[in-house]
Amino acid sequence: MGALAIRNIHKTYNETVHILKGIDLEIEAGEFLILVGPSGCGKSTLLSMIAGLDQPTSGSIHIGERDVTQLPSKDRDIAMVFQSYALYPNMTVAENIAFGLEIRKVPKPVRKAAVERVSAMLQIGHLLDRKPGQLSGGQRQRVAMGRALARDPKLFLFDEPLSNLDAKLRVEMRAEIKLLHQRTQTTTVYVTHDQVEAMTLGDRIAVMKDGLVQQFGTPHEIYNRPANRFVAEFIGSPAMNMVDATTSGLALSAQGVELPINDAQRAALQAHGQAECVYGLRPESISFASHGVPGKLSMIEPTGPETYATVETAAGKLTARVPGLLQAVVGDAVHLQWSADSAHVFDRTSGNRVG
Repeated sequence: MGALAIRNIHKTYNETVHILKGIDLEIEAGEFLILVGPSGCGKSTLLSMIAGLDQPTSGSIHIGERDVTQLPSKDRDIAMVFQSYALYPNMTVAENIAFGLEIRKVPKPVRKAAVERVSAMLQIGHLLDRKPGQLSGGQRQRVAMGRALARDPKLFLFDEPLSNLDAKLRVEMRAEIKLLHQRTQTTTVYVTHDQVEAMTLGDRIAVMKDGLVQQFGTPHEIYNRPANRFVAEFIGSPAMNMVDATTSGLALSAQGVELPINDAQRAALQAHGQAECVYGLRPESISFASHGVPGKLSMIEPTGPETYATVETAAGKLTARVPGLLQAVVGDAVHLQWSADSAHVFDRTSGNRVG
């Protein structure tokens, strides 16, 4: 058994509102798991059940060899970092970090050593005598993480810990959390709605929607072989281009524009037996060329190291992500090219991957 096993978890409110609809996940010791999805998908509810703050309607949760489904939070050997930091305003940083150990009646010398250890690790040793009101948002988040680290638990739980920080600080704290995990190797479950956080932090990612796990895999697997259209569009920025397409014999086309597919995709489409599908392309797979699919440049978004360019084609609107500054202007006639191997094909009705 892994460090955390979630088995067929369901959660229903008032017998009619189904929040979780059979979640099965197993996480290995030392693994960093991301629960990602849009608001209302059930990721925070699932985290609350792992923490013991809420109870499932059915199913079980194991931490290590123990079934903790009915155990209170205090008996699960976990530590949680909240979005709101949840620091005690009347306590110093040192007192906040040590508080969890104090209520467990850990001897004072051990508490002091733990405070020194985590404050050095998080580089907040110079803040130990300050109150939370005297700290910046990033410093408060480090203190909240320090309080969790002082426990040396079996499981770390993070509930959207960076949501209240500005963009620059989010990037800095994201890097610190990744380094922290590399140092401690503590099994971690991290909830976010931010797909960039998911891709950069996670060893594996569970993409959730409507109370179900849509795909569970490594960042590479989820990005390069999304299980369905939802995962394909949710993970990646700009989002994957999607074009309604039709099969005719061995060819695939959209509004008369032939769309390249490889032999494996062609075979999968034939086996699928459906004439209509959805053709997906990552923006970075598309390049400008002297020939190819013709179109008209309708929008240019320079970001510095790269440019997002939207092109109106007969097949539909396509966004390309090209390096550097694009040497073109809105209204220009252009041609787009891409490799058949970079395409993704989905069933138009179910959204599931075909090839």
